[in-house]
Amino acid sequence: MKECAMNTSPAPIPTFSHIFIGITDFDRALRFYERLFKILGLEPRFFDASIPWAGWQSPGADRPLFAIAKPFNGAPHEPGNGQMTAFLAATREQVRQAHAAALQEGGTCEGEPGLRPQYHPHYYGAYFRDPDGNKLCVVCHQPE
Repeated sequence: MKECAMNTSPAPIPTFSHIFIGITDFDRALRFYERLFKILGLEPRFFDASIPWAGWQSPGADRPLFAIAKPFNGAPHEPGNGQMTAFLAATREQVRQAHAAALQEGGTCEGEPGLRPQYHPHYYGAYFRDPDGNKLCVVCHQPE
């Protein structure tokens, strides 16, 4: 097996700059994501109803950033097949709360909260789609 060189850079940089997903109804999407991110502890980064768009980030971090908006090209939003955005949860209870909140805000269930040992022994996730059909996951990688 080939060994990989150690990263000797002074500080790791995030893998992603930002994740942007399209929506159709900004007010509906804003309610959905504000409730979801309140549970997960993400904080608002920007909001502009005139564009309309909004973004969130982890407390104290500039990146990565998660943003929602209508597609910039003006074409209708279409959710992709096989695409999913997964958000980290600190606890399994956050996973359960996030899933319940998503369904209460118009999301649809794609997989109840539970262990998924096929990924690893402590993978506890829930899957759902936002009201625009974007597939999302909330996952905790920690033991109970």
